[in-house]
Amino acid sequence: MPRAFTSAELEAFRARLAQLAAELGFDQLGVAGIELPADEANLERWIRERRHGGMRYMERHGRKRSRPAELVPGTVRVICLRMAATAPDAAPAGGVLADGSRAYVARYALGRDYHKVLRSRLARLARALEREIGPFGYRAFVDSGPVMEKPLARNAGLGWIGKHTNLIHERAGSLFMLGELFTDLPLPVDAPAKDRCGSCSACIPACPTGAITAPYQLDARRCISYLTIEHHGPVPEALRPAIGNRIFGCDDCQLVCPWNKFARTASLPEFRVRQGLDAAGLVDLFAWTEAEWQRRTEGSALRRLGYRRWLRNLAVALGNAPKSDAVLAALGSRRDAADEMVREHVRWALARHGVSA
Repeated sequence: MPRAFTSAELEAFRARLAQLAAELGFDQLGVAGIELPADEANLERWIRERRHGGMRYMERHGRKRSRPAELVPGTVRVICLRMAATAPDAAPAGGVLADGSRAYVARYALGRDYHKVLRSRLARLARALEREIGPFGYRAFVDSGPVMEKPLARNAGLGWIGKHTNLIHERAGSLFMLGELFTDLPLPVDAPAKDRCGSCSACIPACPTGAITAPYQLDARRCISYLTIEHHGPVPEALRPAIGNRIFGCDDCQLVCPWNKFARTASLPEFRVRQGLDAAGLVDLFAWTEAEWQRRTEGSALRRLGYRRWLRNLAVALGNAPKSDAVLAALGSRRDAADEMVREHVRWALARHGVSA
């Protein structure tokens, strides 16, 4: 446990943290308490309705996700931070989505893996404060544990949870990533952000697969980000056509959000485009060998897919691509792939182009 600090000292620590965070490239820091009763009830209802799909870890962690002190004993505050991660040099998203021969990768995943970037800087932030005030308890999270990051960030004043269920900041939109430091420092907390979606519901019809079933309600089983990243099995056949050329994630609900006229691109060089993945050709990517895929995705969030799901996603996109000799040849080259899931998606894609198995 840290030594006892005065209110004035804790206020000074909070201000110093914000200064250090800005120096490390974070765009905003806020502090939240650890009480999330309403969000816990919403989460438990969402799981009961099976809307989490195959993410069984959501069930296994129980209430540790909504009770920070049960996940990290001694936690009394959560320091929440956000950082823009959209590649500043990426081809315009709309142009890539409109070109069915090209692969669409969510704009946050075009550079270095944000998990690694934010986690490293969170650790540096905590160590910097520790050098100034002495030891204190903390643990960093960046999508790396059972953490209700959006409700905590909302309570820390970093934005409100929009109708598409992403966090929105009135001066930064929603195209940013979040990280947290659970701590035993009783820092002063920030005021929660107010919902400013108003009557706008542009995000709901923008979802290609109808995953936003109502304002503030998401069914992960239909979400393209879930289907292309989290889901390990075959993509449900009925949803494949709507996935289009999206091979890793989906930004559609955010691209139409009017608040994203204020969105900023990443300032850190780590988030610049790697391997030309902002507008790469589907045929070219489908030709990568596993060794080439391993080399080209090193340090990237794409690594979480594994090679077989990479091929699965590309096969779906090629099935939705404009028919051409190059597309048919690419699919034909994987017709006898060793993995049955890949073969099944290739057969489907060929059938979409009128080629029988």
